[in-house]
Amino acid sequence: MPPAAEIFGRDKAVIGMVHLAALPGTPGSTLGVEAIVERATDEARLLAEAGFDAVIIENMHDVPYLQRRVGPEIVAAMTIVACAVRRAVDLPLGVQVLAAANHDALAIAHAAHARFIRVEGFIFSSVADEGLLERADAGPLLRYRKQIGAERVRILVDIKKKHSSHALTSDLDVSEMARAAEFFGADGVIITGIATGQAIRIDDLGTARIATQLPLLVGSGVTPDSVADLYAYADALIVGSWYKEDGHWANPACAKRARELVGAVREARGG
Repeated sequence: MPPAAEIFGRDKAVIGMVHLAALPGTPGSTLGVEAIVERATDEARLLAEAGFDAVIIENMHDVPYLQRRVGPEIVAAMTIVACAVRRAVDLPLGVQVLAAANHDALAIAHAAHARFIRVEGFIFSSVADEGLLERADAGPLLRYRKQIGAERVRILVDIKKKHSSHALTSDLDVSEMARAAEFFGADGVIITGIATGQAIRIDDLGTARIATQLPLLVGSGVTPDSVADLYAYADALIVGSWYKEDGHWANPACAKRARELVGAVREARGG
């Protein structure tokens, strides 16, 4: 299993989540691909200059989301954006395609030479706001990765994911989920709160750390005040809300807040 530094470039990494403007064909779409690329690359450069270790692009403004597969127009646009971001900043790049469009994310990442993808619905079933994710994606996704020769793209797996009901697996705790993700071939495990920007339960993070040797990431609710406690267990922190203006994910990036967060990261690392 790869160490965190192999995926993100260093241990105790901080990863910026670049939320792309609504892509062509989605209800909120107002921009062409060139403008979307410009916004994404500007934000990626801001994060790189602030000292972030990696970036990940995500189509969060495409709400309401399709499930498992998005159209070819989304795959094409995100591939263009991913390639542009990779050229703009010399940082490890990740891709996530909502909702649970994991095959599409892997294809984009492979084409753009990205290093990792963030995956929903890898193990077990859950009910998301898009509906029932009834099929675990681990088997099909890992076979697809092999078929297209994308083994270098690491698969980071959300467990007990935000914006979802987990009544179907209420008898399974975070430790069992983490062990199942490792057994089924994940390259990392992500712990989140109940919604975007919401803090995780630190007990969940500690429980997952005991259960798996995989790289462990925090996927929501990171703030400068929480960084030190999270790094006691986590190998990397994904941040998509706090560094935005007013700390809201849909707002533009704020260079001052980004630098403040990185300052807290460096202090937690011991300078």
